[in-house]
Amino acid sequence: MEFLDAAAVAARLDYPGLIAALKDAFRAGCEAPTRHHHRIGFPDNRPEGTLLIMPAWDERLLGIKTVTVMPANAARGLPSVAGIYMLMDKDTGQPLLGIDGVELTVRRTAAASALAASFLARADASTMLMVGAGALAPHLISAHCHIRPIRRVMIWNRNADKAAALARRLNAGNAPAGVEIVAAGDLAQAAGQADIVSCATLSQHALIRGAWLRPGAHLDLVGAFRPDMRESDDEAVRRSRLFVDTFDGALNEAGDIVQPLRNGVIAREDIEADLAALCRGDHPGRGGDEEITLFKSTGCALEDLAAAACLWRRREM
Repeated sequence: MEFLDAAAVAARLDYPGLIAALKDAFRAGCEAPTRHHHRIGFPDNRPEGTLLIMPAWDERLLGIKTVTVMPANAARGLPSVAGIYMLMDKDTGQPLLGIDGVELTVRRTAAASALAASFLARADASTMLMVGAGALAPHLISAHCHIRPIRRVMIWNRNADKAAALARRLNAGNAPAGVEIVAAGDLAQAAGQADIVSCATLSQHALIRGAWLRPGAHLDLVGAFRPDMRESDDEAVRRSRLFVDTFDGALNEAGDIVQPLRNGVIAREDIEADLAALCRGDHPGRGGDEEITLFKSTGCALEDLAAAACLWRRREM
């Protein structure tokens, strides 16, 4: 059985191809049981970790991803997220391909956000704010630049040095062609200028305030994957037309949805559609240039399976 490390995954999963593969997968659907979600405590009062186990299968392939999220790793100079994916033949259960789970995850996550933005962001969106400077940030920037005419990207992070370092690294050769990338010092000011605001953090408190968002903005919330986490305030949710990647994930795990629902800020029917409905054409997405749209992503096993299947098809590359 072949194993694809992070470099091999990066070489074989380009964003145009992966976004198209995800769109096809959301249209077709698959079997994806609710993921296992376990909290991992430590005796030394470190922030608790999370273990995620995510299975999915279609008519031909079966896959499972195991991921850990350990926020305390940052202090050790280690990535917060680690994982592995196993792709198997659905009929026989025989392993076909082992895949680096982190690279697979960041790429399919960014591609899912870009896919949603293709329905929800203004067609002329040219300015992006990236909130967070971790492993997902460069992928979200790249993926969004593939589906909208982004010309300026601002990066904000609680640690301003990290935002500046990421901007320098991207400008040194990894930035999409023709895109200016700068570090943002004032979050409120940057959010007010952005056509697309993408957040990928482990924040437990709202970072983006609805009062800051300009008419026509699209808010892409990728982090805050537990009910006690939050990246947007109630006003942002109240002002926006709401969309999610999956209802199961959003209604059970996403603090940006769970908390406003619990507090009566929104009702279940205010969530207009999931990504499958958008991809099938059951919902048209954005309806006007002045609307504010919000997409909450929690990630789902269908996305992993679609990305792994794409890698399997491209194994001879």
